[in-house]
Amino acid sequence: MDHSGAKLLPFYLVVDVSLSMQGSKLDEANKIMPAIVDALSENPILSDKVRFGLIDFSDDAQVRLPLCDLLDPDLTLPALSVRGGTSYAAAFQTLQREIDANVAQLKADQYVVHRPAVWFISDGEPTDQKQVWERAFADLTSARIYPNFIPCGVDQADIKVMSSLIHPSAGAKKMALYMMETGHDPAKAITGMAEILISSMIQSGLSLAGGGTGTILPPKSSLPAGIKQYDPDDFV
Repeated sequence: MDHSGAKLLPFYLVVDVSLSMQGSKLDEANKIMPAIVDALSENPILSDKVRFGLIDFSDDAQVRLPLCDLLDPDLTLPALSVRGGTSYAAAFQTLQREIDANVAQLKADQYVVHRPAVWFISDGEPTDQKQVWERAFADLTSARIYPNFIPCGVDQADIKVMSSLIHPSAGAKKMALYMMETGHDPAKAITGMAEILISSMIQSGLSLAGGGTGTILPPKSSLPAGIKQYDPDDFV
């Protein structure tokens, strides 16, 4: 099928499924993709503008849902389950391979592909060595097809580590960090992160349909309770 000129914005949800996610946090994480499907169903114009992929990670990273149209009637959403540790490097390396392959295929299908957006949710610190995950992240964000990267930290996630994952962290199109506020319920925080992601998807998709470009983040005033947005400048 010829898709010449059709514009697409790829989204990737990357979710920590380490053992610490067991219980209510994982339950809420498993509700994110169905909530995204519901949002797309209510805004069908977006189904021609966005594609979604799901990657989970623990000691390794797995592509649980290859980049796709979430309103495909034959689609079955996967269920996440906990595995082991928290390898950020595995997540970044798998993500880079997926982005490279997906964008190449979409361009071969004659789509105009906008810069992918990655929503990265973690509840703890990486268990791989600092220099290992930092190198993997540097490779991801220096690649020719680098993504907009939006880190989302809940529970025991380290704000210093998470803030280092904001990309781009400068310029007119810089991204942001979303962190659970101290004392807030981690499961509810994951629900809040999903609301932010969906708001961004809708705003970005509608902007693309209207001739705009890029990932749009919701205003701070609209954030759910228990979630705080940090800009890169907050850490200078």
